[in-house]
Amino acid sequence: MLIVLSPAKSLDLDSLPTTRKHSSPEFIPQAAELIEVLRAYSPGQVSELMDLSDNLAMLNVSRYAHWGEDHAKARQAIMSFDGDVYGGLDARTLAAKEIDYAQRHLRILSGLYGLLRPLDRMHPYRLEMGTRLANARGSNLYAFWGDSVTEALNRQILETRAKALVNLASEEYFKSVRPKLLDVPVITPVFEDWKNGKYKIISFFAKRARGLMARYAAQQAIKDPEKLKGFDADGYAYDAAASSERNWVFRRRAE
Repeated sequence: MLIVLSPAKSLDLDSLPTTRKHSSPEFIPQAAELIEVLRAYSPGQVSELMDLSDNLAMLNVSRYAHWGEDHAKARQAIMSFDGDVYGGLDARTLAAKEIDYAQRHLRILSGLYGLLRPLDRMHPYRLEMGTRLANARGSNLYAFWGDSVTEALNRQILETRAKALVNLASEEYFKSVRPKLLDVPVITPVFEDWKNGKYKIISFFAKRARGLMARYAAQQAIKDPEKLKGFDADGYAYDAAASSERNWVFRRRAE
């Protein structure tokens, strides 16, 4: 199977990577196109476009200015992204063989890079997939990437002999994928918590659970998605009655 995750808005560029292994993003030329578009924006325009504070806008304008196609000194994606999902994944504590599993079976959707493998070196950036950044191919990033992300996934599905794509990405990012054009079915795990008398998706917990499931897959070296139904981290359990063929519900009822 192949698993897709969203990236994170926040980055950890201070903690040391725990592996020297690395690879290069497939879509560096396309990322360079987007950087050229972004370089035309002032800090105020970036702030408005992405709803950022003045300080964050200035930081990212500087990142765009210094971004280069040479990624030799860039950091691996899995060692750079921070936030709820990546707190659950906790990549720095994965064993070497678990990182190797992630490199083969895990992919990260990206507004700037399209699709990243965990060990792909990337420069720091901020560009969410839902950003309405006008470009030569349309009015937003979905138009820019078109079928490219889906075609790349199909190549990697063939290479890894995957029988399914497990969608652990957010709706915003998975919209860059065209499921009808994929060569395998899509399975979407859903994480629900008991609150106020009913089960519901709570964003913070759901994001962390996506990372935890990716970690579980790496630790168990899972290739058959059916084995994901054994996921039990942080008290979650598969609920067959609440699930459908392609939407698998995992629920937790905290004490």
